[in-house]
Amino acid sequence: MSAPLLFRPSLDAVYGFPHAKRVTQVVSPYQRIEVWDTPQLGRLFTLDGRPMTSTGDEFIYHECMVHPAALAHPSPQAALVLGGGDGGAARQLLRHAGIERIVVAELDAEVVRLTREHLPEVHGGAFDDPRVELVIGDAAHYVAHAAPARFDLVVFDLTPPDSPAAGLYTPTFYQQLKRVMRPIAAVSVHLGSPYFHAARIARLLDDLRAAFAVVRTMNTFIPLYGSLWIMATASDTLDPAALAADTLIERLAARRIGPLMHYDAGTHAALFSASRSVRDKLRRCCEIKFWVC
Repeated sequence: MSAPLLFRPSLDAVYGFPHAKRVTQVVSPYQRIEVWDTPQLGRLFTLDGRPMTSTGDEFIYHECMVHPAALAHPSPQAALVLGGGDGGAARQLLRHAGIERIVVAELDAEVVRLTREHLPEVHGGAFDDPRVELVIGDAAHYVAHAAPARFDLVVFDLTPPDSPAAGLYTPTFYQQLKRVMRPIAAVSVHLGSPYFHAARIARLLDDLRAAFAVVRTMNTFIPLYGSLWIMATASDTLDPAALAADTLIERLAARRIGPLMHYDAGTHAALFSASRSVRDKLRRCCEIKFWVC
């Protein structure tokens, strides 16, 4: 039986899918996980009623969260995905020739089980690759006990700050994270919608800029999230926004990354710019410069 699937990105906004069909629901020790079929975006899953990933548009989010930072690195070998139980980030990281190890630190084993069963297009078999190590448990605990200087890339593929992942969006955790990052390394973080979460984005960017020397914002429209979506890269050494198109084309070819579905060298520069109205929206919450011009 179909039913409306509605999302509330803020107290005064709502959007959704009027003819969705719930496939399954599980209440884990951490959250309520639901899998849905929709006419518009295919199969998707939600956590505590929030949209996470859909088979129809996951490539937009995962390609942007992985490839700009990964291509900024001259030779990434090891990556850490915080969250990422659907396997989408790991799948994109595996596209980079030279990647030897990916650790996916996912809190909830039920997320992995359900998405492997119901959204196989998202993970694409990533968890069966011997280079991928799945660690079930608190990502903060994993980082606290990991050996130093292990990772070239870190992807925050997490639920928002007002969720069980709240402790990972803090200055304290960023300092712990830097301990396990190699000197040349970068982090990718998704921040939210400038129309619904401007104050949250400003706060997160303040904390990232306090911890990292180079922080750049990206933006692209993600249908499942119902809005333009802001992401960021953070590093003490790498600046993805400064990469020339020729360099991107060379690195994509050298790493044998074939045509992607959303991201390419031409898209790269557009990700790191935004309309004046979006910049003004964010500046009303925090008087800092958000984009590289």
